Amino acid sequence: MIHLEDEPLENNQSTSVINEESTDNSSPETEPVSGIDLSPDESLPTQEDSATLTDSDLMTLTSQVASLSEQVGSLQVQVDERTGQYVRIVADFENFRRRTQREKEDLEQQVKGSTLTELLSVVDNFERARSQIKPQTEGEMVIHKSYQGVYKQLVDGLKRLGVAPMRAEGQEFDPNLHEAVMREQSADYGEGIVMEELVRGYLLGDRVLRHAMVKVAVAPEPPTEENNTEEESVT
Repeated sequence: MIHLEDEPLENNQSTSVINEESTDNSSPETEPVSGIDLSPDESLPTQEDSATLTDSDLMTLTSQVASLSEQVGSLQVQVDERTGQYVRIVADFENFRRRTQREKEDLEQQVKGSTLTELLSVVDNFERARSQIKPQTEGEMVIHKSYQGVYKQLVDGLKRLGVAPMRAEGQEFDPNLHEAVMREQSADYGEGIVMEELVRGYLLGDRVLRHAMVKVAVAPEPPTEENNTEEESVT
């Protein structure tokens, strides 16, 4: 025989158990965490202590900035000195390069000039031969043309090297270009004018390779009293 009154009792018991569990979960008891102390620490700096440390740090930073500024100034002085030394070294090297280049060019001109000066005597001999020798026969003419061809080839080579003859006759005497070996009174030429070029001079660029030997005109002497007396006696 089944008793239906027992089931509601079980339901009431389960309900009471759930209520007890929900009551326990809604109000848990706080238990302290082991090893951690959450109480205020008196050793932490207060706001006043923080302000004091900031002023001290500011003073330290100020002194450090001043020290670094001195170091920067000292380094700037060293940089300026090194820059000045570098500029002077560059200038000295440039002057040295220009000087050596100029000395090299002068040496080349000296060597070239001394060599060409020796060849000028050969040119002089060719010119004397051309002015003095007068070929009469056909054979002599052939010989004359042959050595004149050599002369022309030599002169053309000198021109390519920069050698140019002077034209002194009729020019005013210049001691930088001419060498006066004779003086002659002349009414046709003014005083100090080159009357004749005895030995031709040559230029190598702007440099005198050989001075021209010339005859220079001087003013005629005025008639003296003795000369006037002689002329009167003759008349």
